[in-house]
Amino acid sequence: MKVSDVVDVLERIAPPAWAGEWDNVGLLVGDPAARVRRVLTCVDATPRVVAEAVDCKAQMIVAHHPVIFKHITRLTPASAPAAFEAAKRRVAIYCMHTNFDAAPHGTNDYLAEAMRLRDVRPLAPAVDSGNVKIVVFVPPADLSAVASAAFDAGAGHIGNYYDCAFFSHGIGAFCGGPETNPAVGRSGRHETAEEMRLEAIAPHGRAGAVCQAIRAVHSYETPAIDVYPVDDYLCHAGNGRVGTLDPGVSAEAMIRRIKRAVGLKKVFVSHPQGKDAADRPVRTAACGAGACGDLYRAAIAAGADLYLTGEMKYHDLLEAVAAGLTVVCLGHGNSERMAMDALAEHLGDVFEGLEVAPAAADEDPMEIV
Repeated sequence: MKVSDVVDVLERIAPPAWAGEWDNVGLLVGDPAARVRRVLTCVDATPRVVAEAVDCKAQMIVAHHPVIFKHITRLTPASAPAAFEAAKRRVAIYCMHTNFDAAPHGTNDYLAEAMRLRDVRPLAPAVDSGNVKIVVFVPPADLSAVASAAFDAGAGHIGNYYDCAFFSHGIGAFCGGPETNPAVGRSGRHETAEEMRLEAIAPHGRAGAVCQAIRAVHSYETPAIDVYPVDDYLCHAGNGRVGTLDPGVSAEAMIRRIKRAVGLKKVFVSHPQGKDAADRPVRTAACGAGACGDLYRAAIAAGADLYLTGEMKYHDLLEAVAAGLTVVCLGHGNSERMAMDALAEHLGDVFEGLEVAPAAADEDPMEIV
């Protein structure tokens, strides 16, 4: 199989459009047409992970953090050592970062599973701004032809449904200038005409083609076409997660549960003031993988008793604890590694004959001693 085959599956799991605007995701190193038989997954595609890929004859690495993140103007061993070595050795690197955080069954859902949360939902729902709504006013006799042209050009897709549109009836008014040849009435006179309003969703990148297709079949000289940006708040995708526990458990018991699930002997914990803070019940908990400490306000607003994350700024931690939140920090990479390990297993199940394994060299750069 090809690198592009693996990429297609990864982008169905976590569409790149879900990544933050500042992020750098996708195939960052390598040839989509290259053959691949073995894949390593990791949080960070470090030089050690690239060396492991070369040693075990893996043709592709799937990493969480972008191997090329900051702006670079040259690819040298000094500017981007891991990317340079991967390109030199013909090892492709695909990175799925904030889009995998947002994705169902991504990094945040694995943290929610570690806490055994129920009724899980995103703390910050993802917004898909990739669509527009196209509105055009047509004579009733033109409605079928115009709608079909819009659909053929790429409009009308909502989820697994196609040819989706809304029609409403009204009266249009106009007055044509001296050089016009209106389809209804005469130039220089105020006219009214029965019209249908046609609305349909289209990808932003297809908006021009849809408008052009509409104009090609519309009977008016100058059809009235409106294009509006559309934000779609996705149901199950977004950053962070929050859910409930029934029955509730003590904060201390929850911390033990988390440590077992992620395989850590020690974690950073901060409780609200009070001698019984560790014994208080946790009935709602939230999480945010990686550097999601700033989501603590959303966790508080959602009624969380405990917030699990990778890392948090010191003053944010003070504010969170003062607001009554127990905070547990695993370390940035430790909060994401479970998901990348699970992704390796999933890819192995999807592709028969493809060997996929977590990279042994992928370790958190900091440990508690």
